[in-house]
Amino acid sequence: MAGQTIIAIGREFGSEGHEIAEKIAKDLGLKLYDRSMLDELASKMNIKVEVFEKYDEKPRNPILSRRVGQYTNSMEEIVAEMQFDFIRQKAQEGESFVIVGRCADSVLKDMEGLITIFVCGNKECKRKHVMEKFHLSKAEASAKMIRHDKKRKQYHNRHSDTKWGDSRYYDVCINSSPLGVDGTAKILVGYIQERMNKRSSK
Repeated sequence: MAGQTIIAIGREFGSEGHEIAEKIAKDLGLKLYDRSMLDELASKMNIKVEVFEKYDEKPRNPILSRRVGQYTNSMEEIVAEMQFDFIRQKAQEGESFVIVGRCADSVLKDMEGLITIFVCGNKECKRKHVMEKFHLSKAEASAKMIRHDKKRKQYHNRHSDTKWGDSRYYDVCINSSPLGVDGTAKILVGYIQERMNKRSSK
């Protein structure tokens, strides 16, 4: 679709990838899709969003899950597929947007205007951010980082044909620690604009 740009951002926990995505969306005047898309889905289905939130970007429980053909009883997989369908629809309608997580790098891989980004960070910087944001001790922050990244990796690798965080599968992998949110977003916006300009000049 001519002129369409979709920016899919994966991130390590504590790297401030979500804040960077927010800044990119604001600077480029694009809609941001993240956990908030569950509000829209829940509203359409007349269901409390809390029902979906606890399964968001979580790997399925293999002990409690069962799939028969196209059908599964795993709420984690049901919520994942709902979100995949949601972003596919937005993409097919020609909308340009920024999407955080949700395996968008794989789900939308056939879209011409897709730009994939992975945000990582230095361990100490990530831990400091997590400690401050969630009011945790150093040990608690470290455990939370490990736990969340493990779940994100399992979730992504379950639903994708690429590996989470593997630089070979992204257009850009960037360490947010040296430049922080604003500096990292500025670099990425510049890259995105160059990509957009190159497409428009063809």
